[in-house]
Amino acid sequence: MTIKIKVYSDYVCPFCFLAEKPLKEAIKGKDVEVEWMPFELRPYPNETLKPEGDYLQSTWKQSVYPLAERMGIAIVLPSISPQPYTHLAFEGYQYAKEKGKGNEYNDRMLRAFFQEEQDIGDIDVLTKVAGEIGLNESEYRTALERRTYKEAHQKALTHAYEEVNITAVPTFVIGNTTIGGIRSKETLEQVINEEIQKKKAAISIEGMSCHMDGC
Repeated sequence: MTIKIKVYSDYVCPFCFLAEKPLKEAIKGKDVEVEWMPFELRPYPNETLKPEGDYLQSTWKQSVYPLAERMGIAIVLPSISPQPYTHLAFEGYQYAKEKGKGNEYNDRMLRAFFQEEQDIGDIDVLTKVAGEIGLNESEYRTALERRTYKEAHQKALTHAYEEVNITAVPTFVIGNTTIGGIRSKETLEQVINEEIQKKKAAISIEGMSCHMDGC
């Protein structure tokens, strides 16, 4: 009775990074399957944001830093200017997912950017970080240089933009319930438990019928 959870996120979204902790706490001991889904907030050729700009400075001061402090999570506004595009990192994610390391890769990329200020738009950096979670660096680099997973990534983006109509991240799709924005452990647990009950109810009526001699 596995509940599937899809988390739509971008590697340059600080709230996506902060959303990991309550999610991990909420799913502990539960029969769930989590899959992180690509979403580009500012795909090329749109301009990406600059950390020295008023928007990021005020957003981090007013929202990100206070929330991270309350949650006990170390985070920093990366000094990379302008912020990197994330399509190459996401193409690498498709490779990692194929190798059974998708969620581990996702976590490592978020930490590389928001805790170590690494430029996750640079192939050298991406290759090094991928190697740190046990991926074959030579294969990984070749896949990015040849854009092997470009089509797979674009298909994932089309799914997010057009099929699921995601407009902001993080967005959680828990079973048949969609909730947007970072959520507490308690809220996530409640939705997960509700979806489990719905699934149990659906299973309990599966196959019921009446025959000529009774029900």
